Amino acid sequence: MTRRAGILAPVSTLGGAHGIGDFGKSAYEFVDLINKAGFKVWQILPLNPVGYGNSPYQSYSSYAGDEIYISLELLVEWGLLKSKEIDEYLEEGSSIDYPKVRSFKETYLHMAFERCMETGIERDGFHYFKEKHPWLFNYAAFITLKKKHDLKCWLEWPVEEQEWPDTYQYDIEQHRPQLEYEMFVQYVFYRQWFDLKKYANEAGIEIVGDIPIYVGIDSADVWTNKKCFLLDEKYNPTYVAGVPPDYFSKTGQRWGNPIYDWEYLKETDFQFWIDRLIWSTFLFDIVRIDHFRGFDTYWKIPVSCPTAEIGEWVEAPGYELFDMINKKIPDIHIVAEDLGDLREEVFELRDHYGLSGMKIVQFELDPYESNNDFKETQNTIVYTGTHDNQTLVGWYKNLSSYQKRKISQKFKKYKERKCTDRIIHAVFNSVADLVIFPVQDLLALDDAARINTPGTVGSPNWEWRLTSFDELKTVLPVYKKLIQKSKRKGK
Repeated sequence: MTRRAGILAPVSTLGGAHGIGDFGKSAYEFVDLINKAGFKVWQILPLNPVGYGNSPYQSYSSYAGDEIYISLELLVEWGLLKSKEIDEYLEEGSSIDYPKVRSFKETYLHMAFERCMETGIERDGFHYFKEKHPWLFNYAAFITLKKKHDLKCWLEWPVEEQEWPDTYQYDIEQHRPQLEYEMFVQYVFYRQWFDLKKYANEAGIEIVGDIPIYVGIDSADVWTNKKCFLLDEKYNPTYVAGVPPDYFSKTGQRWGNPIYDWEYLKETDFQFWIDRLIWSTFLFDIVRIDHFRGFDTYWKIPVSCPTAEIGEWVEAPGYELFDMINKKIPDIHIVAEDLGDLREEVFELRDHYGLSGMKIVQFELDPYESNNDFKETQNTIVYTGTHDNQTLVGWYKNLSSYQKRKISQKFKKYKERKCTDRIIHAVFNSVADLVIFPVQDLLALDDAARINTPGTVGSPNWEWRLTSFDELKTVLPVYKKLIQKSKRKGK
């Protein structure tokens, strides 16, 4: 495999004209910049509607996209909006105000929908999209009812609405105008996304998409597939997902997602997962599955427990699932998020199917082990960090003086003045087929630019974004030389 370098940059972080990174001009400029520098992979976070705490890992749907990423600039180009109609809205800070951005864009999305219905602009494409995607109407029904109930969880809706996907006794057609609007928003979202993805692919850049292993209880996924989860007679989870106490949290992480009913999934040939992954291969070139170890063993927490300290490891039918995946989706390229203190069986499952694994430099660099060179292999993707880590600069600053000296000595053959720059140089020279750097690490930013701190909810998680590409334009030529140098050496 040709050795490649990539950048981890959530769409939300890419500047944007209206308070958040979106699929507009800034995203295309970003693709141009990284392509010119020789990066061939762009990794993003889930694009689904963000949920509790603005987390993309607590989404309302595995299929729908969050309209917050829709570019109003592009809607002007399509003729669905006029530039003079859009109020000036420039967010000067580096923090995303999700409610403000969402409210701002919603006004214009309604205007675009009305213009589509009145003029016919984009109408044919919209109708084709509706016919092609069977998940769309169910999601539109879900989000329409959710908005009807002031965004309350579907478990708080009237029973006939809770059970609509199973009985169809509720008259959903009374909401036809809103249903059409919600489906139109998804059409716009995906037309913009696929245009951007095509642009990146034509530049030789592959997109790594990220999907969580679990879905949120308050989602169209659970609402329309109740039998796939361990729920009681009132559809409340009986057990929830998470991980026991670890590096990130002394009480563990209680995510709150419902646990899969793996026995039922086996009876249905894992159709829930097959459908989900087929959709992901449609959206992305490479699919990273978060918390891969859950396919080997998963932490099962009684719903009554307020933390993740009490629970049990339960074996999952990982081999049966991936046998079916290979049968139904033979060309899928999966990256297994295989981080943490794992039992050997997790790696055996990963390697049995030839899946790419991950190594995080911050975790692998033990300053007390002078011979530890983070043990990467060709089929391992090496990262300086992920969205859940401190930035590399923030991590290094928090080390003791002794630890800094040991790590500095480890990378003394590299000539950069700063130790973090030497670490990045070393990663570029690793034997891995693919190395990926969070954009914050390439910019040498501290923890003020951290994306997320696991075990915490709310601000400032998920809020950081770039305000311009000026600094990126300055540093990318340096990394272009490192990419070219590693290729010349045949790494």
